[in-house]
Amino acid sequence: MSSTKYIFISGGVISGIGKGITTSSLSAILQAKGFRVSPVKIDMYLNIDAGTIRPQEHGEVFVTEDGIETDLDLGHYERFLGLNLSKNNYITTGQVYQKVISKERAFEYDGEDVEAIPHVTDEIIRRIKLAGKELDAEIILIELGGTVGEYQNSLFFEASRILQLNNPGDVANIHVAYLPIPKSLGEMKSKPVQQSVKSLNSMGIQPDILVGRSEIPMDNKRKERLALFCNVRFEDVISNPDVDTIYRVPLVLDRQNIGEKILQKLGLKSEKKDLTEWKKLIDKIDSIKRKVKIAIVGKYFSTGDYQLEDVYVSVIEALKHAAWDSGVKADLIWVDSEKFGKGKDIKESFAEVDGIVVPGGFGVRGVEGIIDTIRFARENKKPFLGLCYGMQLATVEYSRNVGGLEGAHTTEIDKKTPYPVIHIMPEQEKLLVGKEYGGTMRLGSFPCRLIKGTLSYDSYGENTIHERHRHRYEFNNKYRELLEKKGLIISGTSLNGKLVEIIELPNHPFFVGTQFHPEFKSSPLKPHPLYTSFLRACKKD
Repeated sequence: MSSTKYIFISGGVISGIGKGITTSSLSAILQAKGFRVSPVKIDMYLNIDAGTIRPQEHGEVFVTEDGIETDLDLGHYERFLGLNLSKNNYITTGQVYQKVISKERAFEYDGEDVEAIPHVTDEIIRRIKLAGKELDAEIILIELGGTVGEYQNSLFFEASRILQLNNPGDVANIHVAYLPIPKSLGEMKSKPVQQSVKSLNSMGIQPDILVGRSEIPMDNKRKERLALFCNVRFEDVISNPDVDTIYRVPLVLDRQNIGEKILQKLGLKSEKKDLTEWKKLIDKIDSIKRKVKIAIVGKYFSTGDYQLEDVYVSVIEALKHAAWDSGVKADLIWVDSEKFGKGKDIKESFAEVDGIVVPGGFGVRGVEGIIDTIRFARENKKPFLGLCYGMQLATVEYSRNVGGLEGAHTTEIDKKTPYPVIHIMPEQEKLLVGKEYGGTMRLGSFPCRLIKGTLSYDSYGENTIHERHRHRYEFNNKYRELLEKKGLIISGTSLNGKLVEIIELPNHPFFVGTQFHPEFKSSPLKPHPLYTSFLRACKKD
């Protein structure tokens, strides 16, 4: 192949329609055809990364092996492809502007006026190409965040236009847009998509393929209208309806030959087409009848009157992966920890659940409700998995109610606690004093040594593992000996033994807390072993 190929995926009509899943699915299809792919997510925010954005505002913050805090779509890319992506696969407006200004200050533009075009667009294109080099990609797929027509993303569309102008035949555009079915009409409407494509055309971009997102499959009449009014061939209008699991989408798109169509437009050929593992996965999901009920206890679910699953999307997906691997489906329920103490009864809330998960988080809101939840799980032998903050609060609960350390807490919540069993790392404290919040936590992959004879060791089946972190606070070793004497098991530590990475309890079906985020390394074709052990405990087989 003579040159790298580029596929831009844009969205229209509404946000959150599934560009990320479309990008992930197309990447998986092209990978199955034998091509090396590199998906890139572009966020239009002026933030340098996603680390300082509220979860309710932007969804989960996903962390890569090299420690960049990214949009949740990077997680979907990794899960669909089985690849470890990096900082080069995540671009924000803030990164682009920061680099352009830095170059201007260093006189790298030789005294020229620094302008949006070509300097900002050149930087965008440079970053896109960089994402391909690291993975030696033959095809780079670029998901443009936001919705066409927004002023924030206009320069990224300009960059795609310029890249296509300079590389004829090497760039394709896919537009993903929503076809609503108003209840008052009972008919799928194509006009919003037509208007969306018109906005795209106004920027000099013509989509090669149109992907219609809708509640039900698109009929031929709608396809014909979109083809006519959007200047797209009928066969290049793809239906992408709602499905019961996102992992069905690659097969839905593949049945419409989207892979072959995009390769033809890029001048590529491949006789290979191996989606066997995806088909086996879907067949397995379809065959499972039994369910286990898992409670996820957190505090980031609500935004106004609505519930946000995106806040804990990696946890949710990891639970599904492990459940399918264990021959069950995970029936997930959301429990807002803030409601405990406001009339909501803990025993009643968890009486029918088979397991409890406390995911990561920050801040004081809802903390005592989480601690009470952990005590319930410990005392009532409910399988429990605590992740990051969940592990830290499990340490607090055990210290108070078993260790005899009344008033024990994390200094994140109570700086004056008499027993700071969780405290901030000294280097992290210096950063907070200097108000250096962005990108300064303990981030990325770190090794962990497991202790033989523990549940954690049995789950992984190896001595040393590597897991991804995102936190500032750590287990306080001052209380380590006392808590171990009281029965707490330290089953995983840093290689030098100084940092506690995993805690667990004996004589319990499953009670494990991890300082790291194992969910970031789970995929449907390779479930995470710790999640699998948790689900098997929930099955009670």
